[in-house]
Amino acid sequence: MTSHRSDKSSASGNLIPLPPSRAARAIAPFAKGSTKKPVVARAQIGLLMVLAMAGCGILPPNESPSIYVLPQSTAASQNSDANAQPLPWQLRVDTPEATGMLDNAGIVVMPEPGRITLYKGARWSDNAPVLLRQRLVDAFLASHRLPAVTSEEDSLHSDYVLGGDLRAFQSEYRNGAPVVVLRYDAQLRRGGSRRIFAAHSFEVTQNPTGVAVPQVVQAFGAACDQLDAQVVAWTLSEAQRDWQTQTPAAQSRGTSD
Repeated sequence: MTSHRSDKSSASGNLIPLPPSRAARAIAPFAKGSTKKPVVARAQIGLLMVLAMAGCGILPPNESPSIYVLPQSTAASQNSDANAQPLPWQLRVDTPEATGMLDNAGIVVMPEPGRITLYKGARWSDNAPVLLRQRLVDAFLASHRLPAVTSEEDSLHSDYVLGGDLRAFQSEYRNGAPVVVLRYDAQLRRGGSRRIFAAHSFEVTQNPTGVAVPQVVQAFGAACDQLDAQVVAWTLSEAQRDWQTQTPAAQSRGTSD
């Protein structure tokens, strides 16, 4: 005959009590003051350590972009006329105005009409307007026609100031191939005056020998050679024509300041 106590034990037959030693080990990781950490906590700590190392620069940095210098001009010195008479006036070349992507050091490309972007992993050594200004200064100096050629950074006297707007300094894909395009709206005025007495828009194009960035950069240099030669010839002609209209007294004041 089965006792009442045995019936009660069979009803709870699936609930097997743990021995005291095993029960203590099971609850130890969650007990107050325990030095053991759950697996989830260890994973979180590991993630925080990785983030900390990234912030401290321990992890490998992102690859730095390739910096390109605008190729030096050879056309200006080759085209200079050694027999040309030197001119008596001084010139200042201002940095062209530019907006948007043209006013930074990125190498601009238009892969299709209406879409403008930058070549990935490449940049100029300076902003495009500054590069063009320096190229123009170098071209005027190479002409050996003027006693002094400066920029706005020098804060020196000048009889004439060449300024303008840089409208394009980019590579444009046409019929599946890149074409370097430069557009420069030149403006000429007397030193100390805000009145523009001569203006002209220049545009040159140059086909790279390939689609790689170094080949495109070389095409930029060749395009600048063309642009420099045209701007120098126009500026010398227009400024000298204006100089000859001034009285000897005005010319003397200009050169003696």
